[in-house]
Amino acid sequence: MFDLTSIILAGQGVSEPMSDTAKVVLTVVAIVGGVVGLVFCLLFLKFFRLWLQAKLSRADVKFSELIGMWLRKVDTRTIVLSKITAIQAGLTVTTRDLESHYLAGGRVPNVVRALVAANRANIGLTFQTATAIDLAGRDILDAVQTSVKPKVIDCPDPEKSRGTIDAVAQDGIQLKAKARVTVRMNMDRLVGGATEETIIARVGEGIVTTIGSAISYKSVLENPDNISKSVLAKGLDAGTAFEILSIDIADVDVGENVGAQLQAAQAEADMRRAKAEAEKRRAMAVAREQEMQALVVENESKVPLAMAEAFKKGNLGVMDYYRMKNIMADTSMRDSIAKPKKKEQ
Repeated sequence: MFDLTSIILAGQGVSEPMSDTAKVVLTVVAIVGGVVGLVFCLLFLKFFRLWLQAKLSRADVKFSELIGMWLRKVDTRTIVLSKITAIQAGLTVTTRDLESHYLAGGRVPNVVRALVAANRANIGLTFQTATAIDLAGRDILDAVQTSVKPKVIDCPDPEKSRGTIDAVAQDGIQLKAKARVTVRMNMDRLVGGATEETIIARVGEGIVTTIGSAISYKSVLENPDNISKSVLAKGLDAGTAFEILSIDIADVDVGENVGAQLQAAQAEADMRRAKAEAEKRRAMAVAREQEMQALVVENESKVPLAMAEAFKKGNLGVMDYYRMKNIMADTSMRDSIAKPKKKEQ
């Protein structure tokens, strides 16, 4: 039977037989050594290509660093390729910095490409600043590209609003405006700076204020650039991540005559209020009339009592009573003649 221990002893020139314990120890050591050697061979084959690629690119990535990244579950290919890109672009970035940013949840390739673009455009962007911006959730590559190539923002955003900024001049005419804002990213204010929504809101507010302060809508139509100058002079980019380069009025249209509509609505409200006041006075007059009629009825009910009292005291005679009845009958007849007869249905 094949005896590994005997072969080892024969190679070492040992002819005396060894004990069983020594043989077991030597067998275990040989097996462990073989496993370790096999593991190192596999690791060498796994990372040899990346290590050689980094070596030829002067990226200085050690084999032990590749194994350490593999044990820490770091994407070695991403780190090595990113470092090669940075070194070839003339940047000074260490493997530990890239690995730390990867473990923190950052986008290493984006950061490296942004650093390369900033270096080519002579923008002072450090690795610490780039990683901070990336970890803050901002797209650092897009920020650098916006710094190099200014971005045009539609105001208002056609996807989130009705498409125009509506304002009313002092003469009551509504104007509908569209603006385009050209901005450039400000790297110093990118962390903690307001986003595009703030720029759009501030520009819209400035346009509404400028149109609202105009005496006539005609002056706005004649010189729409006055809106741009007025809004741009307010420093609307303060506290934002952008620097406003220009504000251009793309379109101004005349809307409704809001002043006339408001006057018509006010007149309608005044008419309703006047009708309500008249109805109130009519109701008060009817109530007053009914109150006076009640007083008349009350006083008429006192007449028989007064006549009876006059008969008792002798102040009223029988003839006086008959003359009064005749007068009442005559008055009643005259009233019936004066009243129109109701038509029979």
